Amino acid sequence: MLDLCSPAVIRDIQTRYGFSFSKALGQNFLINPTVCPRMAEACGGEGCGVLEIGPGIGVLTAQLALRAKKVVAVELDKRLVPVLGETLAEFPHVKVVQGDALKLDLQELIGREFPGMQVSVCANLPYYITSPVIMALLEQRLPLTGITVMVQKEAAARITAAPGTRQCGAISAAIHYYARPETLFAVSRGSFMPPPEVDSAVIRLTLREKPAVAVSDEALFFSVVRGAFSMRRKTVLNCLSAAFRLSKEPLKLAMEGVGVAPASRAEQLTLPQLAALTEAVQGLLPQKGGE
Repeated sequence: MLDLCSPAVIRDIQTRYGFSFSKALGQNFLINPTVCPRMAEACGGEGCGVLEIGPGIGVLTAQLALRAKKVVAVELDKRLVPVLGETLAEFPHVKVVQGDALKLDLQELIGREFPGMQVSVCANLPYYITSPVIMALLEQRLPLTGITVMVQKEAAARITAAPGTRQCGAISAAIHYYARPETLFAVSRGSFMPPPEVDSAVIRLTLREKPAVAVSDEALFFSVVRGAFSMRRKTVLNCLSAAFRLSKEPLKLAMEGVGVAPASRAEQLTLPQLAALTEAVQGLLPQKGGE
């Protein structure tokens, strides 16, 4: 098996394929040999399937292939497809799909490629698409057991922050609704070639069988979450009044009616309180159908 963590091997591949790193695609390849085995171990074992997003030259893919029954790697950069054909040639149970994970029909792909298997996602995500990819995976209700991803260290802190704590934001609340997030380990910037300007961390999201709280209108719940966190220095009353164009006095009474203090800030609210807030807002909005 090629040592894909070796800078010399990476440079040789670059030379032979005329490949250069793309800043626009956030390409930084791992050269720390301890990271990928730890990530792969977190994704499940024999008999499992793994959907990898952004395999690069295949360093993580190879470690996943040593442990999983099947690996499907989705790569956006067409230039890397022939590279992966070489670096993963010894793994017949690895399939490379060229495309944009945000545009592919992942429900169909998973159903076709992983029949009868438990499936997880593993990815070393470019920082600029961290939140869109994670939320797309969760919102599609894909048949996954978990999502293990490497992200910017600061993003890991936001994603895993519990509702009701200072670091919590809209993305934190949304992810806790779907999953149980945890930070597994830190990864220094020197683990990459070329080195990025920030450190990273590997996190795992264990998907819930059902959402953490029950809401009658899920789309409205997420609108309330985004609205509540839209202006962090302002009270939830002010944020939601602006977001939904609601008069403050009836909104204040509705909030008090569901046990949420109008003067509270969004980061102080738990998921059950955000769910209750959704019901309060719903009662003040015009009914669908113009009733």
